[in-house]
Amino acid sequence: MKKLSVVLVASLFALTACGAAGGAVTTLSVPDFAKKITDSSVVLLDVRTPAEFASGHIAGATNIDFESGTFASDIQKIDKTKSYAVYCRSGNRSAQATAIMAKDGFKSIFNLDGGINNWLSAGNAVVMN
Repeated sequence: MKKLSVVLVASLFALTACGAAGGAVTTLSVPDFAKKITDSSVVLLDVRTPAEFASGHIAGATNIDFESGTFASDIQKIDKTKSYAVYCRSGNRSAQATAIMAKDGFKSIFNLDGGINNWLSAGNAVVMN
């Protein structure tokens, strides 16, 4: 029993130490994401390709292409202390992007569940470039 307690305490300590290095990602439904991006302190990131971005994006979004090969270095240039709402087409790339951001020390990250596909299916608008 004593060994089990020591193992549990050590495991808890290790998990806490690992979690302290990066932020947590919160996946939001379309209505919750829409509400979140009305907060002027939240930065909206579209991680799709420039062509996808130009074909229609959520108003106010900044495009940082996850597939560019420079995504990891591109996000090093932005403020890690801000809150970020991130989306892609279906939620796959944004999930990967937000995981990288969390690992790199971003503290407040929100991912749109189902990406812009769900955004559009819910009847929300996009703007074209």
